[in-house]
Amino acid sequence: MWQSFIDVAKTNPFGSPIHVAHCEPAKVLGQPINERTIAAAAATVADTGDSCEFGSRKYFMLCGLGGILSCGLTHTMVVPLDLVKCRIQVDPAKYKSVFHGFKVTLAEDGARGLAKGWAPTFFGYSMQGLCKFGLYEVFKVFYSDLLGEENSYLWRTSLYLAASASAEFFADIALSPMEAAKVRIQTQPGFASTLRAALPIIYKDEGLNGFYKGLVPLWMRQIPYTMMKFACFERTIELLYKYVVPKPRNECTKGEQLVVTFAAGYIAGVFCAIVSHPADTVVSKLNQEKGSTALDAAKKLGMAGLWKGLMPRIVMIGTLTAAQWFIYDAVKVWLRLPRPPPPEMPESLKKKLAAKAE
Repeated sequence: MWQSFIDVAKTNPFGSPIHVAHCEPAKVLGQPINERTIAAAAATVADTGDSCEFGSRKYFMLCGLGGILSCGLTHTMVVPLDLVKCRIQVDPAKYKSVFHGFKVTLAEDGARGLAKGWAPTFFGYSMQGLCKFGLYEVFKVFYSDLLGEENSYLWRTSLYLAASASAEFFADIALSPMEAAKVRIQTQPGFASTLRAALPIIYKDEGLNGFYKGLVPLWMRQIPYTMMKFACFERTIELLYKYVVPKPRNECTKGEQLVVTFAAGYIAGVFCAIVSHPADTVVSKLNQEKGSTALDAAKKLGMAGLWKGLMPRIVMIGTLTAAQWFIYDAVKVWLRLPRPPPPEMPESLKKKLAAKAE
């Protein structure tokens, strides 16, 4: 599978839509490759100063590392807000608002109580970030090759949606066990307070199903969230450079580019929070109660209950998403990964449109 993904990456239109170059015979994953055509605004790694070639195994692995850092660190930073949000969702009578939730938590558990669930959050979302960002890059170049250069440009929003949904499917399988432990630690009174103690209890009481019973609602929450996160970000970046930023991206400093990345990430995060919030509430309720199903949890919550905790989640997810994209892009800069410009209309498509206009 990796061989085919890497091969198609070499012809990926997102690598650079400018011109075509021919490379000398080389080896990928130890297999000889005859002369191949690649999209190349930058012909070689040496010419551009990049640390690796776009679409190589090293490129995908380093993108996965960026995902680990961006998701693991940011989610761990907002654990106190996430804890209060989860408690509002599962017990709105006790935790009436964000400020009241913090007040009650501090009174009952002290400041240390606000950090409950940090370990499953860090490990779970680090694994999720690895799959989310790393596989997104893989699926994006794979699907773009299937579509071809012109269709990849015309249908780029659909491509972003399909690539992000495919990546998140696997990312949630990695996240689910840690998410189950996190929610129990944060919302079940008297439950274990550490990850090391929580995992054996869940396995003893519910077996493997205890770690994955929230997987379907997790997919329902995370896949729409991630589709919005990546598609909205990609198109927002494109629009910002086209209509807001007064100069082309290649003329912006790396600092200026990161500011644009943060702004696009925050805009995407607001939409992500709204789209995924009802399923997030169901996940919190489901993991709090043994033996319940997603449908049971949704019925108990009701329409109003499904939207409890929306405002703190908008603040949390908007900040998280912006920070994640900022960190991810900063890691790419730091590791000198290829960072292709926003997609441009292929010359062949321009000629076709010009011919039609005539």
